[in-house]
Amino acid sequence: MIYSVQSGSPLRGTVLCPGDKSISHRYAMLAAIAEGPSELRNFAASADCRSTLRCLRGLGIEIRTDGSTVRISGRGLYGMREPVAVLDAGNSGTTMRLLAGILAGRPFSSVIAGDESLSRRPMGRIIRPLSLMGARIRSENDGLPPLYIDGCDLQPIRYSLPVASAQVKSCILLAGLYAQGDTAVEEKIPTRDHTEIALKYLGATIWHEDAWIVVEPHPRLLGAQLDVPADLSGAAFFIVGAAIVPGSELLLPGIGLNARRRALIEYLAGAGIRISVQNKSQSAGEPRGDLLVRFDPSCLGNPLPPIGGDLTAALIDEIPALSILGSQAGGLEIRDAGDLRVKECDRIAAIAANLRAMGADVEEYPEGLAIRGGQRLQGAEIDSLGDHRIAMAFTVAGLAASGETRVRRAECADVSFPGFYEALSGARS
Repeated sequence: MIYSVQSGSPLRGTVLCPGDKSISHRYAMLAAIAEGPSELRNFAASADCRSTLRCLRGLGIEIRTDGSTVRISGRGLYGMREPVAVLDAGNSGTTMRLLAGILAGRPFSSVIAGDESLSRRPMGRIIRPLSLMGARIRSENDGLPPLYIDGCDLQPIRYSLPVASAQVKSCILLAGLYAQGDTAVEEKIPTRDHTEIALKYLGATIWHEDAWIVVEPHPRLLGAQLDVPADLSGAAFFIVGAAIVPGSELLLPGIGLNARRRALIEYLAGAGIRISVQNKSQSAGEPRGDLLVRFDPSCLGNPLPPIGGDLTAALIDEIPALSILGSQAGGLEIRDAGDLRVKECDRIAAIAANLRAMGADVEEYPEGLAIRGGQRLQGAEIDSLGDHRIAMAFTVAGLAASGETRVRRAECADVSFPGFYEALSGARS
């Protein structure tokens, strides 16, 4: 699918963003190993989250869907059944990494595979700690999927994360539920903590000791009704669109405002973007609120604050969108972002190549980018490389470009934001 976009109309009105993908994955997996029924409302309709549900069904979990509501009949910590076929994680690294932590401690064999893109993403970062716990987990292709897991009794570990990764942290904590003692993970750079919040809410004993997160094994998790907040990472594209298109004013209701995720809002506010939070509330330990974003030309005159170190880890999913904002503001420098090279595509290279195709001046580094600001973008043919965040970021770039921008393989936006293009058209009508 090729999506064509031209500049002109401002973004106005209300945009309903899908349920948070990260939280939806975690709620579904934890509901599956909890006791009794759970109802997950506003569950993400993304292809990635459908992959998680598909894998859970393959493990004997009864799941019923009704629109954005998912009902899961939990079988308890030890109730999953041996799969009769390969578990297909599709394009979802979250599905593969988190589910591997659960399956490592179950007494049966399983194989988790994925599509061509996922099959290029590194899994050594979970294979190493799980192996230290005694897990029998292997890959036939130098740490790349598929993963072959022969479940067994696990030993507790104290593991210091070599890279900032919420997925690796979550994998170890989930494996720790099946260990023979307390498991602890140290993260030198804090990452999103949806797993810890959900575990505690459902009945696990989990706490912090300085930079260490400790979980007790063999908890009794209880099913619950869980409301998924709207996805801030998905909202980022509309926030940037409203910030760069004159006359825009958008309301984005019910957005998740987790303290480890709201770095985006704080960053944008610090950069002078007109963004405010209204109607704050909280459910199951996850805060949320309505975001109001207005265009203000005075906000685009200065460079965006540089992104590096801890901030890079906090904004890793939003960097494609922020790169577009940087080109329209006074520029942006991004460092310490090497992890972007092993996402659904090499996002550093994709951002640089596509911005250059639109006439921007971009310097590419091994672990980052330098984007010159104040550039009038030209419509161009954009290759999304099948990466949902690249497709959506450069669709937004087309809103500020002269002429027509054509995004190839645009349908990949469904991975995280089904209905993205319809929502964009609705905001421009």
